[in-house]
Amino acid sequence: MTLEPPELVEQQGAGEPDALGRLWTPHRMAYIRGENKPSDEGGQSCPFCHIPSLSDEEGLIVARGELVYAVLNLYPYNAGHLLAVPYRHVPDYTDIDVAETTELAAFTQAAMRTVRLVSGAQGFNIGMNQGGIAGAGIAAHLHQHVVPRWGGDTNFMPVVARTRVLPQLLAETRRLLAAAWPGEP
Repeated sequence: MTLEPPELVEQQGAGEPDALGRLWTPHRMAYIRGENKPSDEGGQSCPFCHIPSLSDEEGLIVARGELVYAVLNLYPYNAGHLLAVPYRHVPDYTDIDVAETTELAAFTQAAMRTVRLVSGAQGFNIGMNQGGIAGAGIAAHLHQHVVPRWGGDTNFMPVVARTRVLPQLLAETRRLLAAAWPGEP
């Protein structure tokens, strides 16, 4: 996190000094631009197809099942924001079979139980954005978001500064959740 003094903002040509600090998050520009988003073909260009080939620590994988895995979101809304992802590269919920649907539901429940146990989440937002027009960042590979919520977790930062404040590094969150994940979801 870098807070820039107004005189430096002016030197950078960013406008008139206004005595406001700036939180810079340049790592998010790749996400905003859509860099490395997968094609509909799948394979190594798809992060959700590539992640299972990594170690759990490197891929931020919390748990692996037969048909589905749970992974931390690289761009979380809140600490503990998980994704339940089928291994099979399909874009739409109607494309997964009964066994995949069952395991996806079980992983979603296990994610909720685990995050409650580890961090005391008081509620959850759960859902899928189907297609780019519906807001899916990676529309070519189905994934379900499990976003933990707490009273007061929404403050001025996302609204005013368009910035999320996360109290824990992803590697530490992954370690805690993986250790608490039930043996059989």
